[in-house]
Amino acid sequence: MLTPEQTKNLKEELIRHIESSFPEDKKEFAISQIEAMDSEELEKFLIKNQLLKKEGANTGTGHCVFCSIVFGDIKSYKIAENSKTIAVLEINPISRGHTIIIPKEHISSEKELPKQVAVLSKKVSSLIKKRLKLEEIKTEYSNVLGHEVINIIPFYKNQKGSSERKPASAEKLSEMQEILTKKSSGKKSRNQENY
Repeated sequence: MLTPEQTKNLKEELIRHIESSFPEDKKEFAISQIEAMDSEELEKFLIKNQLLKKEGANTGTGHCVFCSIVFGDIKSYKIAENSKTIAVLEINPISRGHTIIIPKEHISSEKELPKQVAVLSKKVSSLIKKRLKLEEIKTEYSNVLGHEVINIIPFYKNQKGSSERKPASAEKLSEMQEILTKKSSGKKSRNQENY
């Protein structure tokens, strides 16, 4: 059974996904359906849509949204990866270059994260600092669907506190992916300033 905090976090994540990917005429209805669900209904919905496996099932790594990204079942904008983790752009970023580090195993606690997760997190933070003009970068751990992830969030000069998450278009995500993954040539992309 989902805890009240997990239910709240899952609903927020699902609503962000709906806002960024559903057709305009279906968004309002889908969001109202998610908001109306209690914890038990939400858990059934997630299991039915293969976003969460039943407890006790022989699922190996589990099958949450993050596992689906790792396995390539959900489109993502990959920045980097190593043997234990993958870095992808957040589709509902707080700021330009907001990236999430996802362990390839369904790990449910920050204490269990393999060393390679921290290594990739530092590498991606350095890359973002190098490629984007920012004031500072923050690293936040979060647990969604029982899967521990790390958010790498760039903060810019005119950004105040924790900004609101907003869906990014596929075009903007692709542009940012190109900026962060291209081989350094010393030249700035014309799209680097606009996200």
